Amino acid sequence: MRDISGLDIDLLIMDDNSRDGSAEFVESLRLPWVQLVTRTTDRGLSPSVVDGLRRARGDVLIVMDADLSHPPEKVPELVRAVATGDADFVIGSRYVAGATTDENRGLFRWLNSKVATLIARPLTTAKDPMAGFFALRRQTLDQAPYLNPVGYKIALEFRVKCNCRKVAEVPIHFADRQFGESKLSFKEQMKTRESLK
Repeated sequence: MRDISGLDIDLLIMDDNSRDGSAEFVESLRLPWVQLVTRTTDRGLSPSVVDGLRRARGDVLIVMDADLSHPPEKVPELVRAVATGDADFVIGSRYVAGATTDENRGLFRWLNSKVATLIARPLTTAKDPMAGFFALRRQTLDQAPYLNPVGYKIALEFRVKCNCRKVAEVPIHFADRQFGESKLSFKEQMKTRESLK
């Protein structure tokens, strides 16, 4: 564990056997509070997130993309909202007042996000229900009898199955990815849309 901004951090990087140099890079850092988990079975975005949360040791759990599209500097704000009991699920939101996104995200990505948000509207009042940047307490996660999210509706499934009643949204700046390639493929989008019907 490492103290950053008054927080003890235990960082798990979930890697679906990408062979992109992640393992070598993490090893070169020699940081005892950072662990790379290389997954060779049941690969995919949703299973990786669930696996990472189950392996994590902290009381407050954070999920975020490793490509720096989510701002790490917002982590303390998400943690505080969960730790104080103000919310049992906190979203790093792209769509609340004060939030911004890079202008060159691309029409396809913007449209896909908006359509997914509209589809999820009957299940939640959150402005950014499909966000990939969120926080919850371990005890909240443990309330879910079974988790099997499909596609990228991970946060939505957690909120429903963990019976989260107090949902808060923290405005973030959502940036274009700085590294790697998106896992938001057409196939992942179709899986998500079918599972929401």
